[in-house]
Amino acid sequence: MVITVADDGDIPNPHYCNPLNPSTPQNPTAYVIIRECDVIFHSHTIRTVVTSSSSKLDSRIADTLAIPSQFHSTIVGFDAEWNPNTTAARNPIATIQLYAGEQCMIFQILHAPLIPRSLIHFLINPYVTFVGVGIVDDVIKLREDYSLNVPGFIDVAEFAAEEFNEKGLKNAGIKTMSLRFLGLEFEKPKRVSRSRWDRVCLTPEQVQYASVDAFLSYQLGNCLIGPEYL
Repeated sequence: MVITVADDGDIPNPHYCNPLNPSTPQNPTAYVIIRECDVIFHSHTIRTVVTSSSSKLDSRIADTLAIPSQFHSTIVGFDAEWNPNTTAARNPIATIQLYAGEQCMIFQILHAPLIPRSLIHFLINPYVTFVGVGIVDDVIKLREDYSLNVPGFIDVAEFAAEEFNEKGLKNAGIKTMSLRFLGLEFEKPKRVSRSRWDRVCLTPEQVQYASVDAFLSYQLGNCLIGPEYL
């Protein structure tokens, strides 16, 4: 993929299609989504922003980098969603979820006309560690779909398998990990996980699903990963 940089330093999105005018895929006057809501999960309230706005993402990244950390690196819960691949063509990542500081950002990258320079720098920031379950696949796909690199990441399932010498944990899903280490039980219905993540307006179920995954990724990383790894 060839990357060209826009005048403001942002990068044109190779998968962007203006939902109001699909015939003009690089129209910068795109329909921009910004939704804010509280997602309730057990006793936790996850303050969530769903957006394709570059400026909103810029602001959230700045807030995250300003969070005081007792470690060398700031932990950020990370996850991504995309439409299920039902044909030979592979669907690109539709949303990126980032959780830190009691807030979740669901960035609808598929509907963003430009990929913000702030996101590019944030993902390669040596003082940020992205954590998740099965994060390796997300990181690889993000690089393949958008040429975005995430060098500083830890798969908490693989980390726990090695730390506790339990090989079975290596392939554990986030449900198993959350129940084992956080005592939190939840459901991951396939009707949501395999739904249309390319929607301009995500459903409440999708917002709940995406927010909880990023939240639990952060909590697992915060619980399991010691300062010597950060």
